[in-house]
Amino acid sequence: MERDIMQSLVTWKDSANRKPLLLTGVRQCGKTYVCKQFGELYFEDVAYYYFEGNNGLASVFEYDFDVDRILDELGNVIRQKPIIPGKTLVIFDEIQACPRAITSLKYFCENKRELHIICAGSLLGVSIKRDGISFPVGKIERLHMYPLSFSEFLRADGGQAIYDGVQKYPLRRELPELYTQNLIKKLQYYYIVGGMPEAVQEWVENHNFEAVDKIQGNILEDYAGDFAKYAPVSDVPKLGWIWESIPKQLAKENNKFVFSHVKAGKRSAELEDALEWLVDAGLVYRLEMVSNPELPLSFQANAAYFKVYLSDVGLLRKKSGVSYRTILDDSELYRNFKGAFTENYVLTELISQGIHPYFWRSGNTAELDFLFESEDRIIPVEAKSQIRTRAKSYQEYCKKYMPKIGFKFSMKNAGDNMVGQTDTVSLPLYLIWMLKSYLRGDHA
Repeated sequence: MERDIMQSLVTWKDSANRKPLLLTGVRQCGKTYVCKQFGELYFEDVAYYYFEGNNGLASVFEYDFDVDRILDELGNVIRQKPIIPGKTLVIFDEIQACPRAITSLKYFCENKRELHIICAGSLLGVSIKRDGISFPVGKIERLHMYPLSFSEFLRADGGQAIYDGVQKYPLRRELPELYTQNLIKKLQYYYIVGGMPEAVQEWVENHNFEAVDKIQGNILEDYAGDFAKYAPVSDVPKLGWIWESIPKQLAKENNKFVFSHVKAGKRSAELEDALEWLVDAGLVYRLEMVSNPELPLSFQANAAYFKVYLSDVGLLRKKSGVSYRTILDDSELYRNFKGAFTENYVLTELISQGIHPYFWRSGNTAELDFLFESEDRIIPVEAKSQIRTRAKSYQEYCKKYMPKIGFKFSMKNAGDNMVGQTDTVSLPLYLIWMLKSYLRGDHA
């Protein structure tokens, strides 16, 4: 499967000021696979080291931080093949299991800059707080990886020609049915399968929804198992309560996350640390409210008023107990949940593009799904699950703040219109991956 992050890895490889690279991301999103594939495609040799439970490997870093000695033992002793800077890609996997290996990155940066070294780790955010691990400030570069986005899924599922063809059309011009019918179907599949690589691989190879369901169930069980393995003992039950509460809270009309709805008698002060653990683990995203849309939005965010979403829409579907048949039939029986489900999808699409969104609320009169910054602009977004795009909150926001450009995400075909003084782009949910092209006005 082609992953967009590969181009970022190539850019890192070719950089004259390259530092050791730290690749983070939620468990099972494909970090190890991408690192190895990157090595096979762009290097003569790959030296792979897995630290979890490997005391012998960790002992290499116990004596000192002489990088020549470390490379000699990693290469000639452990794998019995030398590591050659410029030709060998060194991969340190699950590096959080060896804090001294993390410390060594400082010395690799200072004394062996010509070496290409990538470090991957799951639950790194959790490990940093739990174990007090300190990363060498200014001595590493970071990349974050996510489950497959819809465009990555589309290409993996035989849609490369569709992906290429769409980009040849002028922006804002309606796409012909040749494209829209295929894209709508693929988006339905993505809502079911999501972006976890193992689930996507099963779907691409066999197109078996039951097999995908089983894989997703196993992933969810693995995540729940991580609570007991990595979280403080006192937080384990709290993590379970919150984890089970998220789909239920999203299904409510006002899907603001309410701690008192997690467990009767429990207050936010008792549960906040557990929610933060889930955020640090990359399992969930917090979407904070902004009432006063001014730059920077982070300064205006209300950390006490937020929504919580899962990091993968396929896992949300599975965890919510929504059958794949419900998605395929576009059943009315999940109408109330469909809006929140669509919001979760939109959020993951935005985050995968490096966009950090918020939502806007004006008292009890209006609520806009998303706001985000783009250069010196604040971009309003309304997300709808169907073709209907009438959005009172979007209109109220545009009337009050008069942004130059805004977006309505829905199943409506591409196009545009004016809402007051705001140039409003109709962007189909299946084209959110082209958002930055619209912001730039490419081939408009």
